[in-house]
Amino acid sequence: MLMGKIRLGLRGFTLVELLIVIVIIAVLAAIAIPKFSNSNQRSRESSLKGDLKIVRDAVQNYYTDTTYYPASLADLAATSAPATGLDSTGASQTITAANWHGPYLQSVPTDPVSQAAFTYSTSSPTVGTVTSSATGNASDGTAYSSW
Repeated sequence: MLMGKIRLGLRGFTLVELLIVIVIIAVLAAIAIPKFSNSNQRSRESSLKGDLKIVRDAVQNYYTDTTYYPASLADLAATSAPATGLDSTGASQTITAANWHGPYLQSVPTDPVSQAAFTYSTSSPTVGTVTSSATGNASDGTAYSSW
């Protein structure tokens, strides 16, 4: 009979043991959740930086080939040479089709943070400059418009 009582006492966890395990899990969750809570935002910001680099490189390649900036970002994905481009003052100039080696992008991406088109400058002194259309600041405190 004594043996039967001992077995019954060893069959489960005490309330104190369960509470300790729950507290440990809660502490671990409190540490881990903030690290992942803004992961979507950080992912969009990382994608924005990559997309800006790709579009800016395409604008630079377009300029290198034609000596003019695209009239719009859509010209980067055109399948035939656009008729005109922009010089550094923003004036429209005729492009020689033989100099154009596009398309420079398969498609023009949208800003992953704002879900809108990138901002493209067509006026002097910033002709050909591509910036984010998102307003506000990134998670590192810098303004999206400064990227």
